[in-house]
Amino acid sequence: MNNTTETPVTVIGLGLMGQALAGAFLRAGHPTTVWNRTTSKAEKLVAEGALLAPTVADALAASPLTITCLTDYQAIHELLDASDVELDGTMLINLTSGDSAQAREAARWAEQRGARYLDGAIMAVPPAIRSAAAVILHSGQESDFEAHRSTLDALGTVTYLGADHGLASLYDMAGLTMMWSVLNAWLHGTAMLRTAGVDAAAFAPFAQQIAAGVAEWLPGYAEQIDSGSFPAEVSALETDARAMAHLVEESEAVGVNAELPKLIKAMADRSIAAGHGGEQYPVLIEEFGKPRDI
Repeated sequence: MNNTTETPVTVIGLGLMGQALAGAFLRAGHPTTVWNRTTSKAEKLVAEGALLAPTVADALAASPLTITCLTDYQAIHELLDASDVELDGTMLINLTSGDSAQAREAARWAEQRGARYLDGAIMAVPPAIRSAAAVILHSGQESDFEAHRSTLDALGTVTYLGADHGLASLYDMAGLTMMWSVLNAWLHGTAMLRTAGVDAAAFAPFAQQIAAGVAEWLPGYAEQIDSGSFPAEVSALETDARAMAHLVEESEAVGVNAELPKLIKAMADRSIAAGHGGEQYPVLIEEFGKPRDI
């Protein structure tokens, strides 16, 4: 008999991430109910003490808090829109990846069904769940987040972003563009150095140093963006554009793909043509903020 006083939790969706989430709740002492279309994925969790619900409706009814971690938002609607599924009074936290428009629509849909709803994003790989390195973003009503924060703490570093249900998805995407931009810049630099016989392992420590140094600029640059003023305290954009031209030329000279630096230089050139050449690099936010036809 389980005498725990921890909040019961249901996890719907048992891919690698869903299994990690359910496992984290179990290890934190939460009575955990699970459901997955392929029931074999629940076997390990059941062996550890989870209860396998026979239906989605049973899974929702088993706990005051339900976490969904499915393939996409369409899968959520397909499962939870069924006539035998009762959402009224349910606290639903969706950790399924999607975009901000889908998150906001899901919040409206959940409200119409009588459910409380938080949208979320997981900034971690499954093995990191339960550690501080696992950052779990949440957006929606703050009172809903605070009511379940102690339970969610079992997953890692939980963060509340604001009442707009789309914020978690937007932060997720913003994090991905940061990740890929850093990695792509490193790959481009590595490709250049390999033409001179320098291997990736030799370049990596120097690249880390550069990336860390640039990261330190962000708070100051953020102040310029938020104030809408871009005084050239370090370097003017027109000076940066000349360095970009050198990068394009060097890339082409050593036989390396120059598409990435050409793209950034094209944006800088447009900003300079608009009269911003004497301002500092963050003025490019105006270019990033404009949709552009391909």
